[in-house]
Amino acid sequence: MHFVSTRDENNKVTFKKAVLDCMPSDGGLYVPYDTGDLRRWILYADENTSFASLAGALTSAMINDEFSPIICEAIATGAFPVNPVLRPLDENLFMLELYHGATGTFKDFGVSYLASALETILRMDGEKAILLDATAGELGACMAAALRGKKLVKSVLLCPKGRLRGMDEADFVWNGGNIYPVEVDGSEEDCHNLVRRIFADRSLVEKYHLTVANTANIGRLLPQAFFYTFAFSRLKKIVSGDIFYALSAGNYGNLVSGLYGWKMALPVNGFVVPSTANLRLDAQGACMVLDSMVPLSKRTPADPADPSNIERLEQIFNANSLMLRSFVFPAPVSEEEKIAACKELFIKYKVYADSDTASAYAAAKKRGDVVCGEDGTVVLVARDSPCLDSKFIRRSIGEEPKVTENVSGAFRPVSLTRPAIAPDDIDSLVSVLNSLNLLRIF
Repeated sequence: MHFVSTRDENNKVTFKKAVLDCMPSDGGLYVPYDTGDLRRWILYADENTSFASLAGALTSAMINDEFSPIICEAIATGAFPVNPVLRPLDENLFMLELYHGATGTFKDFGVSYLASALETILRMDGEKAILLDATAGELGACMAAALRGKKLVKSVLLCPKGRLRGMDEADFVWNGGNIYPVEVDGSEEDCHNLVRRIFADRSLVEKYHLTVANTANIGRLLPQAFFYTFAFSRLKKIVSGDIFYALSAGNYGNLVSGLYGWKMALPVNGFVVPSTANLRLDAQGACMVLDSMVPLSKRTPADPADPSNIERLEQIFNANSLMLRSFVFPAPVSEEEKIAACKELFIKYKVYADSDTASAYAAAKKRGDVVCGEDGTVVLVARDSPCLDSKFIRRSIGEEPKVTENVSGAFRPVSLTRPAIAPDDIDSLVSVLNSLNLLRIF
């Protein structure tokens, strides 16, 4: 499999290049160029196939022209110590729970896969890399869990002062770990702006071998396609009709990765999403992406700090426009409908549904014209632990889920004794990047 930029299909690169140098110089985002038909690998998996084994087989099938099957298996088996959970709610409704990893969020899977891929690639090449990201939430805990034990990948993680969460002292670079946290005396947007300024300077990106751990990096996004194949491996012997996935749009990453799964020959009949400002129905009732009205040549470069995958979604629509207009099914969901969906999931199935999951369920109910055929099955994708959205759940049903141990740990405050940097102090950030090389801590 090769990858091309959304803004120049002649800019074709390998998986290694796309992961290590994740932001194309033309301002686009990398997308798969030749996904191939992975049907025989997809159909081979069953309810006894672990997520790691499935991911290893699909990784090998995708990039076997670049890496051996043994290396591909090593990437996946080292990344996924736990499986997602597919839970039946009734005969035609299932919930795919993606929050049973280290920090209670679907990000655990993608970040862990990316870290494993980077470590494997860098070991082969005798190189090193630095992940540069900003967060005010659980990403730091995801990064710490994924990078433990890695030798060739470090993370410089920017966060607003006092907002560092979910790490141990042993995770810090100065204690032999892989995370160099940098507090910024400002907002999360100030942290994002520092990341943007660094990536705007290609000389710095090349000098320090910089990449990111968010979904701007295709190596973080691609493994999310495995979620849908995993669900299918559990469904194929117990359902015989159409399969639809209902999910929140978010930054469009899970929808895009699901469509990549479809392009790889995953048996699926459609994706239902709550409408957004950019993804909605046109006057004829077909799906449309509004941003596609703005020419790529007139857009700013893709954001390395806080990405949206809408441009990747546009690329899929442009290549498969007629099919996808009747394959992705948006539905407008009001706040009242979302709360009603949360109540219904709890009353009927004893499910605590966060805001995103409730929205997806409400959208699926509104698109009954599509999904409620005689044998239609809906898989409701739950991205994050419901206890991460306790306020919404309490407001909707009058009670809230218990905070799980992994989520509690992911949001445990961490104190730093090092001074915070100013919001515009790019020199101090460059100094941190430089110190990782000068100290020879790789």
